[in-house]
Amino acid sequence: MLTIGPEQLILIGFFLLIGFPIHEFAHALAAYQLGDGTAKLFGRLTLNPVAHFDPLGGVMLVISVLFGGLIIGWAKPTPVNPSNLRDRRNGEVIVALAGPASNLIMALVGALVLRLLLPAEASIPPRVLTLLFYFVLFNVMLAVFNLIPIPPLDGSTLLFRSVSPQTAWRLRPVLAQYGFIILLMVVLLGGQLIGRIVVDATRALVGV
Repeated sequence: MLTIGPEQLILIGFFLLIGFPIHEFAHALAAYQLGDGTAKLFGRLTLNPVAHFDPLGGVMLVISVLFGGLIIGWAKPTPVNPSNLRDRRNGEVIVALAGPASNLIMALVGALVLRLLLPAEASIPPRVLTLLFYFVLFNVMLAVFNLIPIPPLDGSTLLFRSVSPQTAWRLRPVLAQYGFIILLMVVLLGGQLIGRIVVDATRALVGV
C-alpha cells in the first residue's frame, strides 16, 4: 500500500498552494500593469490556488512526488494577449520573467529568514529550519527551471526576444511542436546539472 509521508505532503502543498499560484499571479499582475486585462477577465488575477490549478498538471505532480524521481507538474498557463501590452517591444519578456522573479523573491525572503534564525539554531525546532531550507530550494528550482529557453517555459519568450525576428519566426513553430520532447530530453540528460545549479544557488542564498 502506497503511503504519503510528511515530506511528500509538504512538497505537493508547496507547489499547489504557494509556488504555482504566486508564479502565475505574477504573470497576470505584470500583464495587467502593462495594459492587458485578459488574465483578470478569466479570473486569474488572484492568489487563489484553485484559479490556477490544472487538473492534469496537478495529478502528474502528485504521481511524480509519490513515486520519486523527476518532479513533473504545472499550473494552468496564464492567458496573455501581447497585442494589449503597452510595451510592444519588451512587454512579453517582462510578463514572462515576472513568474520566475516571484519565485526568486520568495527564495530571497526565505533565505533571509533562515539566515536570521541559524544563529539561534539550538533553540529552533530542526523541522522549522528544514522547512525554510526546502522553501528556498523549491522556489529556486521553479525559477531556474522556468528560465530554460524551451516552450512552454518562460525562458522561451526571452529566447525569441534575443534573436532576430526572422530567426524567431522560424524557431516558433518548431519549438511549439517539439518543445515538450526537447524539454524532456534536456531534463533527462541535464537533470544532474540543473539540480547542481539549484542546490548550489540555494546554499549560496542561505549561507550553508
